[in-house]
Amino acid sequence: MKGSNPGFFENDGGTSEHGSISKDQLFNSHTAEFIRKRSSIYPDISEDEEKKIIRKVDFILVPMLFFTATMGAVDKVSLSTAAIYGFKEDNNLVGQQYSWLGSILFIGSLVGMWPMSYILSKYPLGKVLASASLGWSSFTLLLCACNGFAGLATLRFLMGFLECAIVPGCTLAAGRFYKKKEQGLRLAIIFAFASSVINGFLSWLVGYFKHGALPEWKYLYLLVGSISFLWSCLMLYFLPDSPMNAKFLTDREKYYVVRRSLLNSTSVETNDWKWYQAKEAVLDIKAYLIFLFNVCINIPNGGLSTFSAIIITNLNFDPMRASLMGIPTGVIATLATIFFTWLCSRFENRRCLIAIISLLIPIIGAGIVYGVDRSKVGPQLLGLYLLYFYFAPYVVLISLAQANTAGNTKKSITYSINYLGYCVGALIGPQTFRANQSPKYTGGFIAMLVALCLCIFFSGLYWLVCIWENRNKDLKYNGKIFLEEDGNVEKASDDHIFEDESLFDLTDKEQKHFRYTT
Repeated sequence: MKGSNPGFFENDGGTSEHGSISKDQLFNSHTAEFIRKRSSIYPDISEDEEKKIIRKVDFILVPMLFFTATMGAVDKVSLSTAAIYGFKEDNNLVGQQYSWLGSILFIGSLVGMWPMSYILSKYPLGKVLASASLGWSSFTLLLCACNGFAGLATLRFLMGFLECAIVPGCTLAAGRFYKKKEQGLRLAIIFAFASSVINGFLSWLVGYFKHGALPEWKYLYLLVGSISFLWSCLMLYFLPDSPMNAKFLTDREKYYVVRRSLLNSTSVETNDWKWYQAKEAVLDIKAYLIFLFNVCINIPNGGLSTFSAIIITNLNFDPMRASLMGIPTGVIATLATIFFTWLCSRFENRRCLIAIISLLIPIIGAGIVYGVDRSKVGPQLLGLYLLYFYFAPYVVLISLAQANTAGNTKKSITYSINYLGYCVGALIGPQTFRANQSPKYTGGFIAMLVALCLCIFFSGLYWLVCIWENRNKDLKYNGKIFLEEDGNVEKASDDHIFEDESLFDLTDKEQKHFRYTT
């Protein structure tokens, strides 16, 4: 790890395309003071010692974020398995009302996206994420008190309003602890598709409550909501906002984690809202390409999360067996995501290519489910399981958006735009499954095929835009400053330019050394 540079704090300010900007405007003074006081106390450490600190973060922070994100997802996908335990009949749902319960959660997310993005950027990240988790788990418990569409729709809307904090909150948290190259695999674990595994097990367990005092689907929501609520209470105390207040790190470890996170050029922690960064985010074409990608990739997500258990039940499985048959979907999605993000870490600047290759697998799966006769249970299950490979390119592109965005406010707005795509796609997905097309759901599977093919197109276009913008920066700055994906400076005209830039809350366009990962 690099030692402190004599010029580390020499500049009085930074300049950008927006004019001269002082340290008071851009600098996180708390982080600056922390680094300043300890730079002369703590010596350089070896690569092995640095890896040991990061392993500690891996074993503590990643499980915290993983289970927080997973329980939020379980709250959503449990609707699918509740349906096979009499949920629709007990609540007198008719026509497309069930599909709308799948979609309305994402309408809540659309409404909550902008205020939640502002809150995430303005207030302590860990506390906001844990509080949102506490809220959505409470609404999950309250679903048990409903007996009709109106009450269910209201609670699902409110759950979506709070759950939109999951993706940007966990992604921002990872960005404050890890370098760009390290984030992809960690995000793959954090957003692993474990919700289907947990939901499948709990749904199977609910089958043993067949003769209980309550309908079986209510026991499912009581289990899911209670586990999520208790976890949220723990996270209110333990989940850190940044390395600066991580209870599991010593003061010395905090110093080294903060120092290396500055090499991201994306992760300065500040609660200042900057309107010029918001404008830059809104005008950035890359944000809209990821938005369109997210719309398309989440059409399968929305459809499968609402109808997968029903699709399996229609293959002549009883509810308990259908619950167990849903567990492999989560395992397959998780293993696929870890494998493809591992490939991204092995082959630098090949994320778009890897995403395109991984998209071919769910396209094959959708074709099998749509084209093979439904009486052939084996091929139908194979096609359904292959469809869940869609989650791998989704996580790869999320990590790419994280790596290619700098500036606290810009990151928040960019994630909001990306999440808007997620909500729109997930909202559309359930609506493509028409009640009058059961059990084949022709419209749903045609929509999946088209959407996945469009994902390939948008991934390739994003790749080309990043290459073009990198070449423009090389020409503008004559190749004087270049940052590799792992955060190491390959070439620089001034050693302290890089370190000074990394301590400012500057956007990716403002930073001369910043190059986009492809």
